[in-house]
Amino acid sequence: MLKAKTALVTGSTSGIGLGVAKCLAAQGANVVLNGFGDAEGPQAEVAAAGAAHGVKVGYHGADMSKPAEIEAMMAYAAKEFGGVDILVNNAGIQHVANVEDFPVEKWDAIIAINLSSAFHTMRLALPAMRAKNWGRIVNIASAHGLVASAQKSAYVAAKHGIVGLTKSAALETATTGVTVNAICPGWVLTPLVQKQIDARAAAGGQPVDEAKRQLLAEKQPSLQFTTPEQLGELTVFLCSPAGANIKGVAWAVDGGWTAQ
Repeated sequence: MLKAKTALVTGSTSGIGLGVAKCLAAQGANVVLNGFGDAEGPQAEVAAAGAAHGVKVGYHGADMSKPAEIEAMMAYAAKEFGGVDILVNNAGIQHVANVEDFPVEKWDAIIAINLSSAFHTMRLALPAMRAKNWGRIVNIASAHGLVASAQKSAYVAAKHGIVGLTKSAALETATTGVTVNAICPGWVLTPLVQKQIDARAAAGGQPVDEAKRQLLAEKQPSLQFTTPEQLGELTVFLCSPAGANIKGVAWAVDGGWTAQ
């Protein structure tokens, strides 16, 4: 379905981003990965997912807090892949503290990586998408783009910002073949969340499964984690012809979290 398209997924060497990248590759899209840590393993996984289509997989290690590195990554995608047809902004970090105790450098880093990076990739991708009259931008926001939690001020501010940025860009491109939407996951069992669960289990002296149940019970009525694959399949849907007139949506995939 996505043969000859190129997808760039930020923060895609693990977790949600990797799941999305694999789903796009399985539909025939070439993929540019981005993120910290091991790149060879994720590249091999994405290549395997798209093996039936002979997809091309690349990697750029841009630090998403640095606009110049983002520009270099987008230039790499243009040179090696002919541009970006599908842009998935997923890169994100987290820090937890009350507002008055929040380290200023942590605030700046979260806003830069979770919000400003999406502005930079979008401003660089949109001209070519407009020229082709086809493009898909999917911003991975969060349930925290729709509602708040205590001690997550920077993350909540950034994710609310992503939802707003998505809506504005969707209106600017409304009469074109470009769509801009946000996906708002609740709890997804990523390596990052597993660390929170392990810490909770250790602090409470309880089994990991009980710590998982408690974490989910606080916010997510389904008591089920969303999977990276489910978010990937939703991204694929938004890239399909069925998604052509979906513009500016903040799509909750949160087991009922924001329905409460």
